[in-house]
Formats: sequence, structure tokens, C-alpha cells
Amino acid sequence: MTSAEDPRQTMLRAAELAGRVLDAVPADAHSGPTPCTAWTVGDLLGHLVAVTHRVAHIGRGGHPFELPTLLTSEPDGGFTAAYAAGLAEVRAAWADDAVLTTTVHHPAGDMPGAVGATIYAQEFATHAVDLAVATGRQDLLDEEFLAGVLEIARRVVPAQRDGFPFDPPVAVPDDAPAHVRLSGWLGRAPGVSTTQV
Repeated sequence: MTSAEDPRQTMLRAAELAGRVLDAVPADAHSGPTPCTAWTVGDLLGHLVAVTHRVAHIGRGGHPFELPTLLTSEPDGGFTAAYAAGLAEVRAAWADDAVLTTTVHHPAGDMPGAVGATIYAQEFATHAVDLAVATGRQDLLDEEFLAGVLEIARRVVPAQRDGFPFDPPVAVPDDAPAHVRLSGWLGRAPGVSTTQV
């Protein structure tokens, strides 16, 4: 299957992008702020590791709320090793093609695995951007890939945000980099002057 036909490929590519950014985070940056205003860099690292475990868990038929959404402390061996282990779990749990048509238990409700993978592709990519912006490593982002994720986000997250954990869209220039346009659609716009719409 191509990535357009198999959303697992997009999800894994987004997760790998987040992993590259995570690997580059210096230890002294953990207390710094992020575009997720309630979270520090360390919190965001803990969330990303937790998300890998949740994605693997639902791929195996589990319920997401059986696992935490955020680690409260750095795992033994550090975030890089923990994220790599979690990503390996995701690959294994989603390896069988049957998961695409199997009902999975996503935090937003039960849905086909293909839909769940599409939503998680957006989550991994969005947090890769959040982390890159927080640590000044936008050079690690793949703008062409993120332009595709923006199209996913526009389908998955409506402009009217009732029931969605995002602020209203923020206007950014049409020619802004894809990571800025993605952030703007999700209610945060790093590095540009913005107005609320």
C-alpha cells in the first residue's frame, strides 16, 4: 500500500519525525516553555512517550484511558530510549493489516483503525512541531510532509472547536512554512505575528 492508502505509514513517519526532534532536545531545556502553554518541554517529552504506549495499546485492542497521557518523571534510561522502545511497540501492534478495519478505542470514541491512525499521525506531527519550536530546532522538520499533515488536520479538526482540545484557528500568511500553517490551524502560531479569526 502507499501512504495515501495506508495511514499507518503516515502515522509512523510522523512519529519518526517527533523522535528526531526529541533526540535533539538538550537536557537543560526540559524546564522551558512550549506552544502547549500548560506544558514544559519535559512535560511534552513525557506526553510523547506516553502517546507511543497508548497508540500501541489501542492497536492491541486496549482502551486509551487504561494508560496515562503524561509521564510524571523521566523514565529510566532517558526519554530518547523510552520513545524508541515505545515506537517499536507501535510498529509491532499495528503491523497486521487487519488493524485498519478493526474497531479501536480512541480517546475520541470507537472508530476503525485507519481513522485512529490518521488522527494519531496528526498528533505526532503536531507535537514534533511544538517541540521543534520550543527548542529552536525547526531545521529538523520536514515541511513537505507537514504540508500533507496540514490537509489531514483540516479534515480531522473543524474550524469550530466545540468538543476539541484546540483553540480557534489563528490566521497566518498563506506562504508561511507548513509547520507554521499547521500550528495556526491548531490554534497556535509560532514565530509569526498572528490575529485571532
